[in-house]
Amino acid sequence: MRLMETIALYIMAAFLIFAGISHFTKKIFFMKVMPPYIPKHEEMVIISGIVEIILGIGLLFGQTKSLAAWGIILLFIAVFPANIYMATSGKFKNIPQWLLWLRLPLQIVLIAWAYLYTK
Repeated sequence: MRLMETIALYIMAAFLIFAGISHFTKKIFFMKVMPPYIPKHEEMVIISGIVEIILGIGLLFGQTKSLAAWGIILLFIAVFPANIYMATSGKFKNIPQWLLWLRLPLQIVLIAWAYLYTK
């Protein structure tokens, strides 16, 4: 793997691990992100945090990298409704609206980035 690809891999892994840990350190924020139709917000935040940490770690090992990358793609698809909810709910007045909307196409970039590691 080329140097830039390796650096990008470690950045993605660190991003996921940090985001997963944030589900525990900023649990209230992540519960607020959950659309009302999703049940058991606290449990879902905890589960998604654990999944992010596991997938981030999984990227770091050759034996699990591809499977972790597919899991990351599924995770980014699964959290997309929460990103839409953030942009449309009006609950996040402290975050610029343009940034909330920017997150939506950013999901496509993140999915494409994860796809690089599926092979």
